Amino acid sequence: MALNHLNLTVKIHPVVLFQIVDAYERRNADSHRVIGTLLGTCEKGIVEVTNCFCVPHKEYADQVEAELSYAMDVYDLNRRVNSSENIVGWWATGNEVTNHSSVIHEYYSRECNNPIHVTLDTSLHGGRMGLKAYVCVSLGVPNGKQGCMFTPIPVEVACYDPEVYGLQLCSKTISTGPNRPRSVHPMLDLAQVSEAGSKMSVLLEQVLAYVEDVLADRIPADNAVGRSLLDLVNSVPHMTNEQFSEMFNSNVKDLLMVVTLSQLLKTQLQLNEKLTLLTSV
Repeated sequence: MALNHLNLTVKIHPVVLFQIVDAYERRNADSHRVIGTLLGTCEKGIVEVTNCFCVPHKEYADQVEAELSYAMDVYDLNRRVNSSENIVGWWATGNEVTNHSSVIHEYYSRECNNPIHVTLDTSLHGGRMGLKAYVCVSLGVPNGKQGCMFTPIPVEVACYDPEVYGLQLCSKTISTGPNRPRSVHPMLDLAQVSEAGSKMSVLLEQVLAYVEDVLADRIPADNAVGRSLLDLVNSVPHMTNEQFSEMFNSNVKDLLMVVTLSQLLKTQLQLNEKLTLLTSV
């Protein structure tokens, strides 16, 4: 493998992590580890993992048995739904690379170029669900014995806007009290605006407190934070109160128009359904 592949960065979406945890929870009683295929795209040194599926397998002391035909069938079905998702590597539960990992990685090396390997610690070793990514680097001397080594590469969680909203809903069920909610429902649009405004107010208070502490020399200044604050200030559009009010009212009118049209369409469909039932009797 070329050394430039060590500069890869893996961006994995939350839905992939949920699928891995779900596969681990549904594993057979005699299975200690679950593996599967990672699907996504690779472009300009960024491997973005957007989907995955589990591959049934059994591990013994000296060999690994995997249902490769099942894996190819599932991949072919997924290609019919989303042709842009390709095999980019494989995943496994656990907090380390095992002796069988090189054998499994060799199979995925035939399915795609330079596959990545992602491990998710579902055993919560160290009190957290560790996420790691690796690439396999060839080792050895020319005309001699060859080997490979799994080298860590950067990995981060990337989210689309709907995924962020879903994670925010899921976070509301996290509580240690006896009356914690088991399920949540999406809020109305105005309630979301109100909640976002409240969170924005709290964050602004934290930023103002940080700036005041830096100006008073109570805490040392951080250049990275300063640049981020400067970018934040420059991103705010410059407009008067009248311009902002006009823009806000225009957007509210558009939103109300969409809501009205959706309600009319819903009513039309319900009326059509009832008329169809009457004519069929």
